Amino acid sequence: MAQATPEGETFDYVIVGAGTAGCLLANRLSADPGTRVLLLEAGPKDSYHWIHIPVGYLYCIGNPRTDWMYSTEAAPGLNGRSLLYPRGKTLGGCSSINGMIYMRGQARDYDGWAQITGEDAWGWQASLEDFKRHEDHYRLDGGADPVTGDNSRFSDLHGSGGEWRVEKQRLRWDVLDSFAEAAAEAGIEPTEDFNTGDNAGVGYFDVNQRAGWRWNASKAFLRPARHRANLTIWTGAQAERLTFERTGALRCDGVVVRRGGASVTARARREVVLAAGAVNSPALLQLSGLGPAELLRTHGIEVLRDVPGVGENLQDHLQIRAVYKVAGTKTLNALTASLFGKAAIGLEYALRRSGPMSMSPSQLGAFTRSDPDRAHANLQYHVQPLSLDAFGQPLHGFPAITVSVCNLNPTSRGQVRIGSGDFRDAPKIAPNYLSTEEDRQVAAASLRQVRGIMEQPAMARYAPEEYRPGVQYQSDEELARLAGDIASTIFHPVGTVRMGAKDDATAPLDPHLRMKGVAGLRVVDASVMPRITSGNTNAPTLMIAEKAAGWIRAGG
Repeated sequence: MAQATPEGETFDYVIVGAGTAGCLLANRLSADPGTRVLLLEAGPKDSYHWIHIPVGYLYCIGNPRTDWMYSTEAAPGLNGRSLLYPRGKTLGGCSSINGMIYMRGQARDYDGWAQITGEDAWGWQASLEDFKRHEDHYRLDGGADPVTGDNSRFSDLHGSGGEWRVEKQRLRWDVLDSFAEAAAEAGIEPTEDFNTGDNAGVGYFDVNQRAGWRWNASKAFLRPARHRANLTIWTGAQAERLTFERTGALRCDGVVVRRGGASVTARARREVVLAAGAVNSPALLQLSGLGPAELLRTHGIEVLRDVPGVGENLQDHLQIRAVYKVAGTKTLNALTASLFGKAAIGLEYALRRSGPMSMSPSQLGAFTRSDPDRAHANLQYHVQPLSLDAFGQPLHGFPAITVSVCNLNPTSRGQVRIGSGDFRDAPKIAPNYLSTEEDRQVAAASLRQVRGIMEQPAMARYAPEEYRPGVQYQSDEELARLAGDIASTIFHPVGTVRMGAKDDATAPLDPHLRMKGVAGLRVVDASVMPRITSGNTNAPTLMIAEKAAGWIRAGG
């Protein structure tokens, strides 16, 4: 890997952000030895040990060493509450601090993108090939499914030998197994694979781990490329603004970077690619003069192009965290209540790379409909053998489980807008959760559905007692209001620099993710999604980067 270069040197590509998308892009674009690539990351290297131990997300989220430490604006739909809004700030980005769940979403998500953009390449069948291109799925290890000996039904859907490792979780819990049984009793059929294009069902999530360690995008895509002399990586390098050629048509030709206390300019012969995420990509565009004209003028920024859509269309999954006390079973609350229990957990991980230290934040999942009239699953469950008042708070002193449920297809829309013209100031993030009547109705229905599952015979042995929100709340109005009190983000912001059809004046990007009206500038991260996917967003972001890398290399 090449060393840092002096100011004024020119690269073929400058990639802003070494997160999920940026790491894959750097790998793919530097595969051509005749191409010089610079990858910029505002955070440090991913050398912090808690990044790599799966349960370390507890120590990475809310830690300025690995997190941008953002928070949302106070939300009326959350009864005036503001939420912490973690975003990865290290090599690997959010893949270094997230829940490690491998989830593509539903085929209808991508077919919908194809319809919105007029580009067939975004459809499910074409996108499936991009998912498989970088995948290394455990079911294809050794060439056959470990249970049936037959891999034909999985090889059509999954890849083998790619950089992105997908494995089974290395633990199970009796109470979660019983919840899965209860879900089946309530009509949610078991599934062995959430990633077929129809994720309806209940089962344990697959995770991005290798042998009990977190597998982040830095390990997957940067490690294999370290030997390449044509790849340069700057850490501790925050983008201040983009630079432009303005003789004739507007063209992006570089990035001003704050590094080591000084501002340097990195030039790009071919393209600047923003992969800074759904918060930082729109903020950087706005700081650079590309965004809503009135907003830019308010902060003294010259308007290069009035692009009202930059920063709009923010979508996120809001999870409603119902908590149930349980009896006669182990949960993480009890296991961590003593020094002996904590020591046993640590020893199991040290010896076997299994147990609670290997677990993702949520182990069991389910996808189903909030009402029978819906054609597709529109709810996602994350079920956890633990409970606490809020993320970062101590676990409760009683055995309990948390049944989190989120609306996969929210109709609420928010925005990301800079709060000043200074790149060091955090942008203002306003997701506008529960701002539509439909979202409030789905919230109330989802809490009723949680209650229905917990009342099934399979859970009776644990004598579940609703601790939150509380059985005293029964009406739709009460449940929607209580959802605002107990819901939190599941960290899936998307859509703030959305792609659209070539003739869609409201979409900042064309179907190939190029900035309309600005040559040499492309955005490749979760911000490009016109609509949020029906599930966790890390895997879709990798797919977006895989597809974009092909277009970039082909010059299209």
